[in-house]
Amino acid sequence: MAFEAFYRRHVDAVMRFVVRRVSDPHLAADLTADIFLAVLDSAHTYVPGRGSEVAWLYGIARNVVSAQHRRAAREARAAGRLAGRRLMDDDDLARMEERIDAERRMRSALEAMAGLAEGERAVLELVAIDQLTVSEAAAALGIRQVTARVRLHRARRALENVASPSAVYLEGRT
Repeated sequence: MAFEAFYRRHVDAVMRFVVRRVSDPHLAADLTADIFLAVLDSAHTYVPGRGSEVAWLYGIARNVVSAQHRRAAREARAAGRLAGRRLMDDDDLARMEERIDAERRMRSALEAMAGLAEGERAVLELVAIDQLTVSEAAAALGIRQVTARVRLHRARRALENVASPSAVYLEGRT
């Protein structure tokens, strides 16, 4: 029952996090499921004193999505990535495509952020896009809060110098 409540509280936010990073609706659904399986497997590692459950969840989500990107880079053909996927019915697929379309503008902003250093981009994504506080983002990334603040400042400053309309100054919670 506790996991079901946790899942219901966070599944939409996790799905949004994933669809901003992948464009295949089947992959997005699989990664979301993988994230919650990883949550179940590592629930015993959550320590409330280290940060909020949201920060912990986004840390897991980021690791799962990063692992998928690494796997995909090693695979020669997309067909290898299709093995073992559950089939989605037409309604599920339509809803997933709607979510992907809704997040297309955000993916454009992420592309503008591609030139940032990995650490700066990671903090900016978690604060400005996923609406975590700087403290939560620091916990999700396993860094100190002051380090997260410095990286966030550098990222925002770098984006101010980009002339692209999709590279707007990103605000977030601090």
